[in-house]
Amino acid sequence: MRKWNFCAGPATMPESVLKETQEELLEWKNSGMSVMEMSHRSDLYMNIANEAKKDLGDLINLPDTHDILFLQGGATSQFALIPLNFSHLGEPEYLLTGSWSKKAIAEAEKITKLNVVASSADDRFTYVPEYKDWILKSKTSYFHYVSNETIQGNTLHTVPNIPNPIVCDMSSAILAEPINVSDFSMIYAGAQKNIGPAGLTIVIIEKDFLDQCSANIPNIFNYAQHSMNGSMLNTPPTFAWYMAGKVFKWLKSIGGLEKMQSINQKKANTLYDFIDSSSFYSNPIRIENRSLMNVPFVLRDANLDSKFLDESFNANLLNLKGHRSVGGMRASIYNAIPQEAIDDLIIFMKAFEAKYG
Repeated sequence: MRKWNFCAGPATMPESVLKETQEELLEWKNSGMSVMEMSHRSDLYMNIANEAKKDLGDLINLPDTHDILFLQGGATSQFALIPLNFSHLGEPEYLLTGSWSKKAIAEAEKITKLNVVASSADDRFTYVPEYKDWILKSKTSYFHYVSNETIQGNTLHTVPNIPNPIVCDMSSAILAEPINVSDFSMIYAGAQKNIGPAGLTIVIIEKDFLDQCSANIPNIFNYAQHSMNGSMLNTPPTFAWYMAGKVFKWLKSIGGLEKMQSINQKKANTLYDFIDSSSFYSNPIRIENRSLMNVPFVLRDANLDSKFLDESFNANLLNLKGHRSVGGMRASIYNAIPQEAIDDLIIFMKAFEAKYG
């Protein structure tokens, strides 16, 4: 049996996807070559790419108003590409809720003046500021937020009711539950949480928004150019795209995003309920902002942290160390983590508490 990997990313992938990929690694369907060896412009690969795009569109009920791009560079590249493409529309606005929105703001500030509408830095990003406390100024440019802060483990569960174009970093929450794509002008996500291997970035973007991309930037940075070229403006991350397609089929096979949401909610509730029932462990995030995907927790005695990590590793529970900027522990429970992994984690946590509490 494989060990349970709670890494925040690159993260656990469905075992059936890995096995299927293993079977096809040397040669894909009597083609005489691996997918890694195919020309991205060949009919063979174009069929793989188009099928993956269609399956993702089916999963998210993609409206005709939007396009899907398969790009390189990770979500971090988008921190710069978004203002490069759209800051000419006016002063963009950002919500500051954690490490990733902070990085997005820092990159955008190199390119344009912006307005931070609200921040939860005053309490170490343990909550998301309420909408009534936001100070919105722009009436023309885009609004950017991170739906789920992977490091801090906080989430904005409802889409802001803002008339301006909404741009959302959904890297650690995408495909965990249904989304209404029409609420957004742009969604972007690094693949290495719920989609596939690192190296691929998904962009779901409104076609009318694409029409507003700046013409004064290099083509390789221009979303409209990527869309016009079917994400083949240059060589895309072909193998990651292929594996993402397998994950999309896996999600469809289990019942789609509605079923995935039910599975994820049970996993998260099981873990949060245990943590809340314990005086030995605690979760620092406001209940209404708790993440479905990333569950940080701290031990009552931080001196036991290293012992917890050593013993959990020996119990086949991997990568539970919290991010260095916040400390403590973090269990990232993405789509491919089964309920059994949560149950085994809780069994270990109970035993550790009985031993040292």
